[in-house]
Amino acid sequence: MLEKQHIDHEQAVLIGVINRGQNEEKVTEYLDELEFLTYTAGGEVTKRFVQRVEVPNPRTYIGSGKMKEVETYVKEHEIGSVIFDDELTPAQQNNIEKLLRCKILDRTGLILDIFAQRAQTSYARTQVELAQYEYLLPRLTGLWTHLERQRGGIGMRGPGETEIETDRRIVRDRISLLKKKLAKIDKQMETQRGNRGSLVRVALVGYTNVGKSTLMNVISKSDVFAENKLFATLDTTVRKVVIGNLPFLLSDTVGFIRKLPTQLVESFKSTLDEVREADLLLHVVDISHPQFEEHIDSVNQILDEINSAEKPMIMVFNKIDQYSHETLDEDDLVTERTSRHFTMEEWKRTWMQRLGDNVLFISALNKDNLDEFRSKVYHAVREIHVSRFPYNNFLYPENLDYG
Repeated sequence: MLEKQHIDHEQAVLIGVINRGQNEEKVTEYLDELEFLTYTAGGEVTKRFVQRVEVPNPRTYIGSGKMKEVETYVKEHEIGSVIFDDELTPAQQNNIEKLLRCKILDRTGLILDIFAQRAQTSYARTQVELAQYEYLLPRLTGLWTHLERQRGGIGMRGPGETEIETDRRIVRDRISLLKKKLAKIDKQMETQRGNRGSLVRVALVGYTNVGKSTLMNVISKSDVFAENKLFATLDTTVRKVVIGNLPFLLSDTVGFIRKLPTQLVESFKSTLDEVREADLLLHVVDISHPQFEEHIDSVNQILDEINSAEKPMIMVFNKIDQYSHETLDEDDLVTERTSRHFTMEEWKRTWMQRLGDNVLFISALNKDNLDEFRSKVYHAVREIHVSRFPYNNFLYPENLDYG
């Protein structure tokens, strides 16, 4: 399948569109995230192209004039990849490749490439490979340009279509094989989860790059890989954690993202079983990110899709050390005050106030407010444990030193 490669700063351009569903500000946010994804994959963004299009061009997604502009820039600067923020149809991808003569990726293809680089275990690699093949299957025609037979004439007749059909059959067989392999691993993992006994299960969930793995390392005193890049963690890590004298299982799961490819949601469903079977969710949020409220909505939407939205949850607002707000001059009567101007204390008086006791503000990196975090998690886990085993009530006192 697609091999894991190390690419040093491959030059790329990004393309986004403004329409009814996403205004200019929203497109800028999405392209910022797409640029971070490109950087994570090993690319360097040199330019962005944005066009206002109500209905995407069925042939090339963007209009012919804008496509000509992109083509000129790509040729002049020897660009290696052109990346679209929205998913392209196989026909669109094929047509654009013929025009620009460079690699054409959409957001889904880029995320799949990052996953292919990041997958470490056999299980994660199998899940990613399945998603890659399902994404690749309808796009096979575009990959057979060296056997194109549409032009006709001498030497142009032959097995082109047969080659494609053979390749499709190979890919379908591979998809079937990978699904069987995943089903077998799923059974093994289900047995492993069953063998963990009756310990309370706590799962860290949240948007990608919010600091879940860093928090996992601090709380469990383990060494889970953590990096300031998107999707640094693909494999679910489970650790036994003891706070005070109360043991429980803590799992670190794959991060979520806006416009998450459906292929990945499907192939990673079993990984998300850790979330589905958890007794308590710790929803970690990067409060320093300007769009953290949208990130919360995206995570809640995916939790709803896997029937986990109603589970007991503690909101953990991380990276308080990096939070900063925009300031307004006292004599500025023109600029409208928005949430970007809120101080941390003002945020706490907004909708966050309705969360009651189920909210925390910490810095996992600087270990700020971690005693409060341990205390909150201890009491939440204790409540679940005692309701399950009432006779253990005396083992875990209400008040304890959590340091």
